[in-house]
Amino acid sequence: MRGVTALVVPVFRALPWRVLGASAAAGLLLAGLPRLFGLNAWWALLLLRGAVLAFALGLAFVLDDPARHTTAPVPTRRWVRHALRAALVAPAAGVWWVGAVLLVPGSLRPPLADVTLEAGAVFAVALAVAAAAVHRTDEPTPGTLVAATLLASAALTPLLLPDDWALFVSVTDERWGPAHDRWGMVLAGAVVVWGVCGTEPVRRRGVRAAF
Repeated sequence: MRGVTALVVPVFRALPWRVLGASAAAGLLLAGLPRLFGLNAWWALLLLRGAVLAFALGLAFVLDDPARHTTAPVPTRRWVRHALRAALVAPAAGVWWVGAVLLVPGSLRPPLADVTLEAGAVFAVALAVAAAAVHRTDEPTPGTLVAATLLASAALTPLLLPDDWALFVSVTDERWGPAHDRWGMVLAGAVVVWGVCGTEPVRRRGVRAAF
């Protein structure tokens, strides 16, 4: 516990607050467009989802650590360091989400529980992909690659999923309820992937061939 407490301040300072701030501002701008331009409910939902994606692009950089190869030998396990980073960002993410939802006019606001589930799932996917990048590569700052992966996934997922597995449906669509059951599955799967990728990679000893 002392080791984790000692990490709080340096980890807080090392977090990409500028990137998160920029993505948060972009997301709030998107969420507020229906109020500014009098858009309808369909646009309000679409832009709120765009706001979630914008903030998730900032989260893609949360596990970046330029000093990764220097700090790798510390006794605190990787999953603890990852969880600490997420925990430090979580309050800001919560405040941001409340602000984004309130920017949407009440008459256009989609069901809060459902869109919150969507947002949580997307945020968890961003952290899971970042954890996978850290786990599978030696790149200390894979955030740019993770963000590009998220953007590509957001563009391709609606095209590749079968119609009965659609995730991005409107409130009036009869598939709204089933879609959010699947969003729950996405959230659970992302948490599992994040947990698995939070383990330290197994390093195999090289075997020299004798000649």
